[in-house]
Order: sequence, then C-alpha cells, then structure tokens
Amino acid sequence: MKYLLDTNIVVHFLRGAYRLDEKVREVGIQNCFVSEITLLELEYGVENSEPSWQERQRVALDNFIEVFTGRILPIREAFNLYAKNRSRLRKAGTPISDFDLLIGTTAVLHKFIIVSDNVTELSRIENIQLENWIIRPKK
Repeated sequence: MKYLLDTNIVVHFLRGAYRLDEKVREVGIQNCFVSEITLLELEYGVENSEPSWQERQRVALDNFIEVFTGRILPIREAFNLYAKNRSRLRKAGTPISDFDLLIGTTAVLHKFIIVSDNVTELSRIENIQLENWIIRPKK
C-alpha cells in the first residue's frame, strides 16, 4: 500500500508525537508520500512561528524534504477531480477547505490511502481511502 500523509500527520511526526515514527517504519518510509500542499503549509508554519523557533523548524523541514525527495506529489493532475468534488460538496452544503480537498483528491487520483486526523471532513471526498494513525489515550 502507498500512503499520502496529510499535513496534520506530518506536523505530529516532526514533533515526535503519537509514535508516528514507528508507524512510518512499520509501513515503510518508501511507501509514504506527501503533497506539495503539505510542504506549502509547513513552509507557512515555519515563517509564522516565533523567531526563537524558526531556525530549528527550518532545519527540521529541510531534513524532512530531503528524506521525502522523490515522494512529493504534485497537485496539478488532481485539479479536475478537485473541481468535481468541490462543486458537489458546495451544492450539498458540506464544503471542505481548499488545501484539504487538494490533498485528498491527490490521494484519490493516485489510489493512495490518505493518513489524516481530519477524517470527518476528508471522508466526504468520493472514493477516498482513509486511515488515522493518531491514537489518543481514552479519557
């Protein structure tokens, strides 16, 4: 199986949370991909962070990009699928944010499983396969 890691998963992965490093090793890092949109969102996160954190976050992001080189999916091919889903969801009164929809439709296009903690929204995309690798302690 091939997996497209949503931005929220990558953020937790970079923070070392939820034992996501173990899950990535389990499925094989060679089977894990990210969208250009995720990199865009991560770049914004670095620029928007406190100056005292920026250098550390920049290094972490650069290292992440280096590891994922060759497994960064472009979004252009998903534009038609994105437009169809966006129109359908708007008419149904259940829109999804543009970035989430672009990442989700990219996963559908490539027949990848999207890994996200945003299951409720993404599940509205037609033909999407979803997994959530974040396991929170029960309250």
